[in-house]
Amino acid sequence: MLQPRMACRVIQLPFRCLPSVPARGYATRVVNEMEPPSENSRNTFEMSNSLPPLPTRNKGIVLRTYTPRTPGVRHLRRPINDHLWKGRPVHRLTFPKRGQGKGGRNNTGQITVRHHGGGHKRRIRTVDFLRMLPGPQLVERIEYDPGRTAHIALTRCKTTKKLSYILAADGLRAGDVIESYLPGIPNDLWRAMGDAIDPGVLAARTVWRGNCLPLHMVPVGTPIFNVGLEPGKGGQLCRSAGTYATVVAKGRDSRQAAIVTEEPVEEQPLSMREQQEQERLAQSITVRLQSGEIRLLHKDCCATVGTASNINHQYRQLGKAGRSRWLNIRPTVRGLAMNAADHPHGGGRGKSKGNVDPKSPWGLPAKSGYRTRKKGKINKSVIQPRPRNQGKRRRGRK
Repeated sequence: MLQPRMACRVIQLPFRCLPSVPARGYATRVVNEMEPPSENSRNTFEMSNSLPPLPTRNKGIVLRTYTPRTPGVRHLRRPINDHLWKGRPVHRLTFPKRGQGKGGRNNTGQITVRHHGGGHKRRIRTVDFLRMLPGPQLVERIEYDPGRTAHIALTRCKTTKKLSYILAADGLRAGDVIESYLPGIPNDLWRAMGDAIDPGVLAARTVWRGNCLPLHMVPVGTPIFNVGLEPGKGGQLCRSAGTYATVVAKGRDSRQAAIVTEEPVEEQPLSMREQQEQERLAQSITVRLQSGEIRLLHKDCCATVGTASNINHQYRQLGKAGRSRWLNIRPTVRGLAMNAADHPHGGGRGKSKGNVDPKSPWGLPAKSGYRTRKKGKINKSVIQPRPRNQGKRRRGRK
């Protein structure tokens, strides 16, 4: 792929009377009207790797365009990610992507995912989604991962010097220190809280951008990503670029929240099903996804504070069809343009739908399904055939 020129080259002219003229850059920076503030204008609270700012929809979009010296770069738009590592990944943390899996096939060789095949040679990065390694970890660099839309971060444990890849949060940079609190609360934090759980101190020391926490330690209203579905299992939700979930509420036992009154109130015995329901709600955390879906997750599931990186990924434009082929995406042919033997919408003379309901390539109803009508009601959209005696007379007859 084309790489932008970050520094302009200076041309030395043979004429002494003319000054040196800087050459034109190949890439330009396009900023819309709602550009976010620069790095220097940020306050010290946001720059100190503290509580992550809430995601906003009206954030400025900064894309990089290129001088159209070839037709393939005329419509090319890319988000500016100059902080990414320019070299190769750590070889021992990757393995090659080979075999029939690149073409969308299963273990028997049948196509299960259409429009996949080819693509550039790539290596799969082994990403740690669970993050059970205790202790502070130093972010060595932020890298591009060809297997996902979000970026990954290479971290090194300060105690064991072990390298690992994790999903990078938006705003995470090289030199930041992150930590995972899934194995438990460290001793120095216990001493800072006075050997007792202080919610304010605990949130101020743990809820930082990029830290991994169990859901019961995340305050209400905090954006999170890489959310797990089961305790002891890695994150499965909100892993693509720019996605996040929000902690809405935390379950609690209703017996502990009972209001103490002067007159004793007789408690009715609960059934087994009601007891199980209360225990399940007491162990659950309510999380709202970006789609609006509300999920009840166990309080020990993992979650990473912040938003998944590369938030401007959805605004990119590939610019040409060949760049899609590099990404392992094959062309998509419309069913209307196929033959009748290849698709239910195919066949006919010219561009005609054939007056059939929308169907998938395998004949199943698609989009709105079948067109239903009441029994006995005439469909006026269908032209009724004319009787024979009302047709035109042939030439020569009286």
